[in-house]
Amino acid sequence: MHSFMEFSIGDKVFLTAPLPYLKTAEPMPMLRPPDLVSLEETGEVVGLRSFEILEVRFRRGKFLIPSTQVSKQEDSSDITNL
Repeated sequence: MHSFMEFSIGDKVFLTAPLPYLKTAEPMPMLRPPDLVSLEETGEVVGLRSFEILEVRFRRGKFLIPSTQVSKQEDSSDITNL
């Protein structure tokens, strides 16, 4: 389980498990089918909401995702070649 404070705007994340539905990050949120985002797709955190909810931009839109349902993508630029 991840702590909400582990995430910051700009982090690259991916879903750790399928969700029953996706909630859009719009002024009037809508529920969307979960197949709009695959488990292999990487998204970017674009907002931090209350109650450990992240606003994540994926290829097909921005969605509100619980922080417990995503993991950070390891940044390959952090690894130095020796």
